[in-house]
Amino acid sequence: MHVTNIHDAKAKLSQLIKRALAGEEVVIARAGEPMVRLTPVQQDLTPRQGGQLKGKIWIADNFDDFDEELDDMFYGSKE
Repeated sequence: MHVTNIHDAKAKLSQLIKRALAGEEVVIARAGEPMVRLTPVQQDLTPRQGGQLKGKIWIADNFDDFDEELDDMFYGSKE
């Protein structure tokens, strides 16, 4: 286990990250008291599943219809 103080951690953050990624336990302390542990993020490899909102939302039939009024608001009237 590697313990370092906050001041040194600020100066050597890249090195501490490399050590943590290599599997070493890195602890950052204040006044000699351990405060936080630096650990790598584990990727979630669980496949995503859709359909959680099925039956809870709906899309209007005219959702994709072109809106002349909105077009005029953005680009001005064509008259």
